Amino acid sequence: MDYAFTQDQDDLRAHARELLDHACPPDYAERCDNEAKPPREAYDALAKQGWFGLAIPAEYGGTGGSAIDLAILLEETGRHFEELAMWLFRTLTYGGYAVLQHGSTEQKNDLLPKVARGELSFCFGLTEPNAGSDAAALTTRAKPVDGGYAIDGQKVFTSGMDISDYCLLVTRTTTGEKKQHGITNFLIDTKLPGIEVRKIATLGQRAIGTTQVFYSDVRVPASAVLGEVDRGWDAVDSYLWYERLCLSAARTGAASAAFEYALDYAKNRKQFGKPIGSFQAISHKLADMKVMLDVSRTLVYRFAWLMSEGKATRSDAAILKLYTGETYKAVSDMGLQILGGYGYCMEYPMQRFFRDSRLAVIGAGTSEIQRNIIARGLGL
Repeated sequence: MDYAFTQDQDDLRAHARELLDHACPPDYAERCDNEAKPPREAYDALAKQGWFGLAIPAEYGGTGGSAIDLAILLEETGRHFEELAMWLFRTLTYGGYAVLQHGSTEQKNDLLPKVARGELSFCFGLTEPNAGSDAAALTTRAKPVDGGYAIDGQKVFTSGMDISDYCLLVTRTTTGEKKQHGITNFLIDTKLPGIEVRKIATLGQRAIGTTQVFYSDVRVPASAVLGEVDRGWDAVDSYLWYERLCLSAARTGAASAAFEYALDYAKNRKQFGKPIGSFQAISHKLADMKVMLDVSRTLVYRFAWLMSEGKATRSDAAILKLYTGETYKAVSDMGLQILGGYGYCMEYPMQRFFRDSRLAVIGAGTSEIQRNIIARGLGL
């Protein structure tokens, strides 16, 4: 593996940073968080400049970028505002990658050019009240009816459902020997009759937040099926691997922003006649934060390279998600401690990093589940 970025990748990072400096400055991110307002203007700015086509092949209007290119974009976006990166990654994963991998010719021709132009937004409906870490235990059911399916059930933590055009919905169509059997994925228009969306108040991630969704006799055509009927679980698994890359890159960017804020504060805040960063108790925290961030970034780009080479494993994905999530949480916690009382004040951004980072070790697979996956990979 070559650890050096190409000149094109360095330019990609510089262009993304320049755009985001203008479209998503710190005061904008703060306002979106305070007002629980989705970063629509920044999202549209990324769309206008063609960033949604980064990982989509040229035949569908994209630029055919690599997994490493995608990680660069998500890291830079997360560095400016993690929730903007979350919104971006959901569309790129569930509207771009999923359709590209398993969509019909008609679905690809219809949806991928629109995704590349930033005209559509996607979310993911997997988790249910009784199917969280045991995700395959889902019970939301799609039953065949004339010309299509009728969907009934409930999902929870479908983040962005209220601002998305489509939801990639995971349902049960039959009951097999294993709970992973009989799973079918659908691309659902979020405005269909029979769908009720309720916002969930959360500790962090307040700009976009998350929702619970109720499906009551929601009628969809057979053309809404993504991939094979009854054999959708392996597809879901592959989407989650792609999600691991995107989430981890975005959270590494957000953790970097938290670190940079704490470092600047430690250099300028004076107590006992000198900057607090000169005290070993503070400098060691910053040193530990730097080490964790360097490891996180290395794991992100290593996994991106493994994906591009077709060599990534389930354990690799779990290691990446576990370490980057725990790093974001630890860096934000230490950053808040460095700021002391000011870190506890809502007018300083460290409290937002602290709140948002807590989800990194819970959502999209808890740290405990990641450790289970890693242990199984060791034959335990």
